[in-house]
Amino acid sequence: MSDAIYTLDAEVRTDLGKGASRRLRHQDKVPAIIYGGHKDALSITLEHSKLLKAQSFESFYSHILTLNVGKEKIQAIVKDMQRHPFKPKIMHVDFQRVEAGQELHTTVPLHFLNEEVAIKKGGVVVHGANEVEINVLPKDLPEFIEVDLTNVEIGQTLHLSDLVAPKGVTFTQLTKGEGHDLAVVSVNKPAGKAVDADEGEGEAAESAE
Repeated sequence: MSDAIYTLDAEVRTDLGKGASRRLRHQDKVPAIIYGGHKDALSITLEHSKLLKAQSFESFYSHILTLNVGKEKIQAIVKDMQRHPFKPKIMHVDFQRVEAGQELHTTVPLHFLNEEVAIKKGGVVVHGANEVEINVLPKDLPEFIEVDLTNVEIGQTLHLSDLVAPKGVTFTQLTKGEGHDLAVVSVNKPAGKAVDADEGEGEAAESAE
């Protein structure tokens, strides 16, 4: 994938407020803010068409981006993106500065591998989560985390503690103590089969009578 989607040109925004934001959107621009690190928050604007194209890639949300603001290159990640309720339009973006050696708290997607193996066994795959919160240094930030279902049996559930965390990655929920080991994915028995089994038991009982 081209690294171009991880680099965006931006301009410093001095005209603030709701009215200014509306005017920017009419000009095909997106108001945004960069915060965090050891610097003051910085209000910027981005080209909507370029941002819309870049954000269509899943990895855009879990990758360290480069924001070219004048002559400065700012490393950041997406923390929040506000969208129009029904139009394909981005209304506002929050970016968090990335500084080497400073731990990030962010979310990355889960990629489920070999679901067809569980399905061939007769199971129904049910996702309990499609993303996971992590703590990680910038140099170790993964674009996604894999969940392999090859050896998962029918009736089994994988929790956060069952996943293999990449080097340097800590699952945020597991640092909160008992009761936070979230269910990630289950391979359930098909509902129809359970019903059939109950009916079979009933028929057997009637035959015995």
